[in-house]
Amino acid sequence: MSENERVARAAVPLSKIIRAVAPGQLAASTPCAEFDVRALLNHLLFWGPSLVGAARKVTVAPPAAAESEVDLVTGDWVAALDTQLDELAAAWRDPAAWAGLTHMGGPTELPAAMIGGMVVGELIVHGWDLSRALGSPVSWDDDLLADVYAETAATAEQGRQMGIYGPEVPVDPGAALIDRILGVTGRDPAWQPVR
Repeated sequence: MSENERVARAAVPLSKIIRAVAPGQLAASTPCAEFDVRALLNHLLFWGPSLVGAARKVTVAPPAAAESEVDLVTGDWVAALDTQLDELAAAWRDPAAWAGLTHMGGPTELPAAMIGGMVVGELIVHGWDLSRALGSPVSWDDDLLADVYAETAATAEQGRQMGIYGPEVPVDPGAALIDRILGVTGRDPAWQPVR
C-alpha cells in the first residue's frame, strides 16, 4: 500500500458517515466520552486545517484558543468538512508530507511520518465513533487497519501521556483489527449508545 494514499483511504468511509448525519442526531452520545456527535464533528472541523498544515510543513492556527470557544457545525458544515477531508487527503498524498519533521500547530516537532500515521488513526477512530453513535456501519481495508494497529500499538503510551488516548481496554489478541485499534486507544469496541 502506498504510504501517501493512506489518509485518503481513511477519509473516504468517514466522509460517507458525515453525509448521513441527520440534524436530530447531533446531540447523540459517542464512545468518545467528552464528545456528543456535534462536539466530535466540531473537533474534526477545528483541527483539520492544522493537520493539512502539518502535511505542508506550515503552521495553521486553529480558529480559536479552544474547541469549546467556537461552534463550527453551522451552515453547510457537511460541505465544509467534506472539503476539508479532500484537502487533507490531497496534502498527505504528496510524498514530501511524510518526510522530515513537522508539527501540528504547536512548537514541538515530530517525525512527519508519525504525524501522518496519527492523522490516519484519527480519521479511522473518530469515524468509528460516529458510526457507532449513529448506528451507521463503516469499514476500512484490512491492510490499512493492520498498519494503523501496528503504529497505534507502538505509540499508545506516548499518546496516553499526551492525553490523546484513554487507558487501554483489554481486547482479545485474535479480535478484529478495528477492535484492537479501539482497545489500544482506550475505547470499548462493544460500546453501544443508550437508546
